[in-house]
Amino acid sequence: MKIAIVGSSGYIAGFLIERWKRNKEIEHILRLDQSDEAEAYINLQRADEFNYSVLEQIDFVIFTAAISGPDQCASDFDFCWKINVTGTSYFIRKAIEKNCRVVFFSSDAVFGDYPNKIFDEESKTDASTPYGKMKKAVEDEFAGEQNFKAIRLSYVSSAKDRFVSYCLNCIRNGETADVFHPFYRNAVSVHDVVQVVDYLINHWNTYTPQFLNVAGKELVSRVRIADEINRYSGNRLQYTVSMPGKAFFENRPQITHMKSLYGFRYGVLSDNTFTEKIVKELEEIKL
Repeated sequence: MKIAIVGSSGYIAGFLIERWKRNKEIEHILRLDQSDEAEAYINLQRADEFNYSVLEQIDFVIFTAAISGPDQCASDFDFCWKINVTGTSYFIRKAIEKNCRVVFFSSDAVFGDYPNKIFDEESKTDASTPYGKMKKAVEDEFAGEQNFKAIRLSYVSSAKDRFVSYCLNCIRNGETADVFHPFYRNAVSVHDVVQVVDYLINHWNTYTPQFLNVAGKELVSRVRIADEINRYSGNRLQYTVSMPGKAFFENRPQITHMKSLYGFRYGVLSDNTFTEKIVKELEEIKL
């Protein structure tokens, strides 16, 4: 099996690559990025200039690349659309023409801002934020395409994610963390995401739905995450809770409650608690 990963220098991509290095069934990992470590350079602003012949022997393309900052997608909409939608869609279309099967990293942001609703794979997508509209546009472009599947990520927790890293640095530096509340997501771990991608590339035809919501069973706040860090560290994290200003929620909902109809039914997602998920992630770091 040969795999190409677009956005190979990214946060989640690094975990995927480390897993695949230990898999003897994976003959080659083609890294596509703008970094020095990439095997092939890709600039999604000029996706039409890429040499797509490198994909001719590739079985799967894992598309992780995106400008994912909600505020940047709002403030620089046209630039981000060119990368997140125009360039991304062009690349995926070319990959499918080369008979590659594509796993696209989407987001729970495609569902919009409806705090009283619980979204599953069959729910209507009605994105309200610029970032969500971009992810939805790509999903819509390839709806019904048999060689395209999208995984919709909720908050992905690990010792290296932005918020957990911030809290851990506050512990190390003896600083008090400022924890925004309310802010709820059905958090998963980065190991969940790796497990999902591994499942799809090994069971492409077995998993028949086109979309998969990668969501934990619990709706988790940042306060809960801070408390789990304290549980693990022996109450070493000092924090205050504050309500962010209105501007913070213009580009990200306070609550996105997403569940999966299929993740547990197909055995794709681990049926464990968020406490178990975050402890597994924190075991890998030193405080």
